[in-house]
Amino acid sequence: MTTFREMTLALGAGAALFAASQLQAQTLRHCAPRAAVVERLAQSYGETRQSIGLGGNNAVVEVFASQATGSWTITVTMADGTTCLLASGQAFETMAEPLPASGEEA
Repeated sequence: MTTFREMTLALGAGAALFAASQLQAQTLRHCAPRAAVVERLAQSYGETRQSIGLGGNNAVVEVFASQATGSWTITVTMADGTTCLLASGQAFETMAEPLPASGEEA
């Protein structure tokens, strides 16, 4: 089971890796115009945007997921509109865990 913390760490790590080299990510051929990526995720996997954040170099990091199938995808979109897939998987769950009390382990 993927926890919220693991998803947050994955988002941060993915954004950092992507920001390090846009050219390198594009050579992986997992990039396309954002509209095409969003349409493909919706039509092929039933995924919709579940969360969004701003990463390095003004890159937009998003998590798309399907509540019906549990599939999920993390993307990053550059200022030029190019969107790249960073990670994907199964068993997505929406979580909203409170912060642990001061002094408690997470």
